[in-house]
Amino acid sequence: MAIYKLIQNTPLGPDEVRRLVAAYEETLRALGLKKRDDPITRIVAKKVFEIAQTGIEDPAEISKLAIERLGIH
Repeated sequence: MAIYKLIQNTPLGPDEVRRLVAAYEETLRALGLKKRDDPITRIVAKKVFEIAQTGIEDPAEISKLAIERLGIH
């Protein structure tokens, strides 16, 4: 899964990892992405991670912002 590859060498704790994974999964569902090997999933993972770095902790909010910032409606 792209999100795990992205965060594997970061000092995130279990709670942060759970939030990121939840936001990532929610975003993929909202976008209708089912194939985890689709290259766009890496783009989604990067955007989710980037937004989480701003201090937002709510997975639903991270997902919503990721979709908006990716320019997908």
